[in-house]
Amino acid sequence: MSKLVCYFTKAYSTGSASSPLSAATIERRTPTATDVQIQILYCGVCHSDLHFARNEWAFTQYPAVPGHEIVGRVTAVGSGVKKFKVGETVGVGCLVDSCRTCPDCRSGLEQFCAGMVMTYGSMDEHLNAPTLGGYAQSIVVTEDFVLRIPANLNLASAAPLLCAGITTYSPMRHWKVGPGQKVGIVGLGGLGHMGVKFARAFGAHVVLFTTSPNKVADAKRLGAHEVVVSTDADQMAAQAGSFDFILDAVSATHDINAYLNLLKHDGNLVLVGAPEKPLPVAAFPLLFRRRSLSGSLIGGLPETQEMLDFCGTHNITSDVEMIRMDQINDAYERMLKSDVKYRFVIDMATLT
Repeated sequence: MSKLVCYFTKAYSTGSASSPLSAATIERRTPTATDVQIQILYCGVCHSDLHFARNEWAFTQYPAVPGHEIVGRVTAVGSGVKKFKVGETVGVGCLVDSCRTCPDCRSGLEQFCAGMVMTYGSMDEHLNAPTLGGYAQSIVVTEDFVLRIPANLNLASAAPLLCAGITTYSPMRHWKVGPGQKVGIVGLGGLGHMGVKFARAFGAHVVLFTTSPNKVADAKRLGAHEVVVSTDADQMAAQAGSFDFILDAVSATHDINAYLNLLKHDGNLVLVGAPEKPLPVAAFPLLFRRRSLSGSLIGGLPETQEMLDFCGTHNITSDVEMIRMDQINDAYERMLKSDVKYRFVIDMATLT
């Protein structure tokens, strides 16, 4: 495919796994007939950004621009765009395209499409170059992968909904979390704190598991009915066999069998965290009570819009700490130490 006319925009990128992010100028395609051009106002900082920037998943192509929790304002639309107008506030999450024709895409499950195009780290067929993410002044995305942000939500706090929000919302919806159920959330970080908020909004009895006794008060502020310090054997034993559903949002190595033992028969534990090394899973906790262990990856475009609308109705956003663009390298180091409550968001006005 011949290269389109492009324009240049400011961004923050890295040239290698060991290099810090720094100011750069990148190319974006000019909008095609079905494209939306977006001025990026805020971009959340996901742990995946750090993994990608440092090539910890071994597929990064450099120079790399992370960022997939994007909120901005439409500045231009292609001649065939029907869903959006200049001036509207919109969002872009982890995906910017897919094949559109496979069974998953036709079912609104674009996140499972073998040809999905991620916001960064995939191939942009228009430019024949890797996709570049949201640590930038602007982005161009096909209209079908642009989302509406409810007008009542704080824009900076809404940005993490595009990844942390849908990552926790989707499995709860799929497994029909609701009133009368007891739901556990493992870990109170960027994902876990959203899991607590959604589980509470769905009407479940919410129990937060943490290794940090100093997080008890904050977990209850966020909506947990109970908090269990998971290093306390007595507290864990008291919860045995009582949960309908557990959302495990921990990316560090931990004993997953301890949580499988907390499920009722037919209970399900869903992994949304991504530990670096495989977790040993014992057979007996699964066999003896017909428990299930599963995983979940973000959500498709219809469900992501559903999640945003749900957040608008229930006034749910992420708890965020705003940073300048030039603070991103320090933010990565703080994120590794879990020193954030609960999501960094970059004010893109500071990029200029």
